[in-house]
Amino acid sequence: MAASRLDSVNGSVNGVKSKLTHERIQQLSQHIQVKSDPFRKLLDEVGRVIVGQDHLMHQMMVGLLANGHLLIEGVPGLAKTTAVACLAKALHTGFQRLQFTPDLLPADLIGTQVYRPQDQTFVVQKGPIFSNLILADEINRAPAKVQSALLEAMQERQITIGGETFQLDEPFLVMATQNPVEQEGTYPLPEAQMDRFMLKVIVDYPNRDQEIQILDRMARTKTIVDIKPVATPTDVTDARKLVDMIYLDKRVRDYIVDLVMCTRDPDAYGLNVGHLIEYGGSPRATINLTLAAKANAFLDGRGFVTPQDVKSMAPDVLRHRVALTYEAEAEEKTSEHVVHEVLNHIPVP
Repeated sequence: MAASRLDSVNGSVNGVKSKLTHERIQQLSQHIQVKSDPFRKLLDEVGRVIVGQDHLMHQMMVGLLANGHLLIEGVPGLAKTTAVACLAKALHTGFQRLQFTPDLLPADLIGTQVYRPQDQTFVVQKGPIFSNLILADEINRAPAKVQSALLEAMQERQITIGGETFQLDEPFLVMATQNPVEQEGTYPLPEAQMDRFMLKVIVDYPNRDQEIQILDRMARTKTIVDIKPVATPTDVTDARKLVDMIYLDKRVRDYIVDLVMCTRDPDAYGLNVGHLIEYGGSPRATINLTLAAKANAFLDGRGFVTPQDVKSMAPDVLRHRVALTYEAEAEEKTSEHVVHEVLNHIPVP
């Protein structure tokens, strides 16, 4: 009898909690629909110039909202650089374009100490990385020591020059473009740096209709790119606070963890791809997948994460974090194949 009353009390408490959670999510969703308007304007403004790269533009919004860096891969001429430059103009924030070349030095990025003879002192001359939105163009054409100069900035949001540490301004976001590693004059990025990128976005060729639209819009001797500022860094900061508040159900949380764990030990999940994987996603992958799913929900005007948010973000979050064995290369398998197998195998809640 007492146990029955206790079950009844517990059920009532859980019902009240569920009702309160539902009401909070509804209120948050209404707030998000208002605060996400600047980002819809950003997409529209950039879309006035960029044709056929909807996925890239969406993922750039996700990176902005989730405070995560982007690695954008594709052959030359697919508007990767133009897309990032247009975003910076529409966001009305600090922007620096860094062209990575084989002779680039770390000091060319972060800055250096300069001797002033009149004072007989060394002063810090800050490099171009001290800005808000950084376009690292063709990042894999510079040697590893230059690429690694970005590591501290990307993770700690700070730069150390001559023993003195400087905090970077917020928002700080690196959007790096790279050419496929099969091309001439490219260097593979170090694994530690690859893991710092929240998303790796693959940019493909436009279809025929999009190609015609690009031709009509851009086939001029002087291309005019008239981008107007439609959002501010304050909009980004305010939106990030809401992203942190988006509700993540326990079942969706467990789904995210299972996806990442399966890339490390697929045999434990009954998936026969262990011989293809050298190592899987790090804990940073779990964190990034959660934040990316929340940002995706924000762009949809929702105050809660769905399993579809996770599935749609997982390929771009995991593809550069799954290292393959020589056996996988011999079988001509890619990390895309492994991630696809994991997504198909893990049950969706």
